[in-house]
Amino acid sequence: MAVEKLNDSEFAGLLGQGGPIAVKFYADWCGSCKLFSPKFRRISEDEAFAGIRFVDINAEENPESRRLAGVDNLPFLAVFNEGALVQGMATSKEEKLIEMLNQVAS
Repeated sequence: MAVEKLNDSEFAGLLGQGGPIAVKFYADWCGSCKLFSPKFRRISEDEAFAGIRFVDINAEENPESRRLAGVDNLPFLAVFNEGALVQGMATSKEEKLIEMLNQVAS
């Protein structure tokens, strides 16, 4: 599945739909965020995670989404399920994202 770039209102609507969502919070100036983007996109295309929506959110432009996830550093990865935060952490490690996704993968 392709990675969707959302803003605060679009993300709030997506949370309201329920289901698992993986979010990468980034900033345009963040080098680590840019380096992690291809990995995030590749994981989003993995059949093991086909039921999960993958989302990019600019943390500087979307304060409400940032608050919901508890973003404290970038890049910040978060997994939501049924509208609630399951786990979030500041990391650019692929294996950490996979661990988080496995919590909500069906």
